[in-house]
Amino acid sequence: MTRSPLVFRLSFLAIVAFLMAMIWLLLRQLGMPASFAPTVLSDWFASQGTLGPVLLMLLMVLAVVVGPIPTLPISAASGLVYGMFNGTAIAVAGALAGSLIAFYLARVLGRDAVQQKLENNPVFSARGSQRFLFIAVLLTRLIPVFSFALISYAAGVTAIHLWRYALATVIGMLPMTFVFAGLGHTLELNPTLTVIAAATVLLVMSTLPLYLRHRPHSRLARWLQLDGRV
Repeated sequence: MTRSPLVFRLSFLAIVAFLMAMIWLLLRQLGMPASFAPTVLSDWFASQGTLGPVLLMLLMVLAVVVGPIPTLPISAASGLVYGMFNGTAIAVAGALAGSLIAFYLARVLGRDAVQQKLENNPVFSARGSQRFLFIAVLLTRLIPVFSFALISYAAGVTAIHLWRYALATVIGMLPMTFVFAGLGHTLELNPTLTVIAAATVLLVMSTLPLYLRHRPHSRLARWLQLDGRV
């Protein structure tokens, strides 16, 4: 690695880290509650007046980029204070912004190294199928048990185009965000069904590349365009 790309990567990482720290300090300075219960968050957002939606989006960005902060309670709080449709739009906008930052951060820092080591992998290869990657992001966004941050970073080291990633993210997150924004704190996920759905997605995502590798000329392989063409 030459000096110039290394400086750019470290500078980009430092800028993102600085921005996340500034967002956290701003939220804390404005009295963000320690509890992430939807009712507590919604009361705080409501008390911030016209600044509330902006703070909600900033908190969502922080939750996605940093990771440990849960996103679903923020979506629920957004619906409680701003209504189902406006709350969904605000939560999705914040989550998308955070996911794009995480995506690009992973792309800048790790994509080249991953593609060099996995140049023949259908997921991480530079010639990876755009349709396959789109479906992978879409499916994992649909299941709340998958870490929103982890999926964002993982997608960044694949060959998926930015616009496909953004579209899959929005489509995938809309259903659960809409449900949580609409039902707020009254919604409880069925843990058994959620785990079964997540396990099913993982099974499909882990076995499908093996199937396609052994049947490269199947109808499914042709539809997924595994030669890397768009």
